[in-house]
Amino acid sequence: MTQIGDFQRRRPVRGRPYTLEEFADRYRLSKHAAEDLYVRFGPSAIELDLLMAAKRHVPDMPERLAE
Repeated sequence: MTQIGDFQRRRPVRGRPYTLEEFADRYRLSKHAAEDLYVRFGPSAIELDLLMAAKRHVPDMPERLAE
């Protein structure tokens, strides 16, 4: 299992993981709000992006295209 703070994920991370700072910057969240979501939903970029889309939060910086 993956350890995130005091929380253990029961399933593997899907996609690449966000760092806490990257997630907070991308969605312009306070450190507290970003940390709360990060701990509750894990570091998966796929899952966090889906969550934020459901909340109608638009990312601040666009995805970088693979070169």
